[in-house]
Amino acid sequence: MTQKPINICVFAGSASGRVAGYREVSWALGEYLADQGIGVVYGGAEVGLMGAVADGALSRGGRVIGVLPEWLVDWEVAHAGLTELRVVGTMHERKAQMAELAQAFVVLPGGIGSLEECFEVWTWSQLGIHRKALGLLNVDGYYDRLLAFLDHVVEEQFLRPEHRADLKVECTPAALISALLAHEPQPVTKWVDRS
Repeated sequence: MTQKPINICVFAGSASGRVAGYREVSWALGEYLADQGIGVVYGGAEVGLMGAVADGALSRGGRVIGVLPEWLVDWEVAHAGLTELRVVGTMHERKAQMAELAQAFVVLPGGIGSLEECFEVWTWSQLGIHRKALGLLNVDGYYDRLLAFLDHVVEEQFLRPEHRADLKVECTPAALISALLAHEPQPVTKWVDRS
């Protein structure tokens, strides 16, 4: 029996950011996933860190599936060299397809769109909608302040420590992918103040 290929969904900025290391690590993540035989599912654009992770994977012969709303294709940001480009009607359809196609999620540096995607799939996990692993690639400490805030959320009893621990954080592609593939989420109720 042939095993179904693994895909990892990557959320990333449509900009490259101020630090050159963001783009370098995004490219390296794409290369690493391709070298491991893991497909990339992402937002389908050729720009910013999104384009870098796709190009890194493609440079090593990797599978890359992009999911992009039609109106963004019309803005001419669609990546022309992907293994597959799926064009959808809305951002909601985009995120739903990306999540369906992937067995785990990686969040690279990015803006509010990347954060929104991260928190949505994390919420789905917390609610038991899926059991897929999620991790931040914390390039050059980009997410340090967010992580400190999340620890504060736990301290204030709005997030269970077990759910906080479900968000894996590493600084290199290899370490993060290893943590995601080894992750076994524990069934814990969402509500902090219910037994």
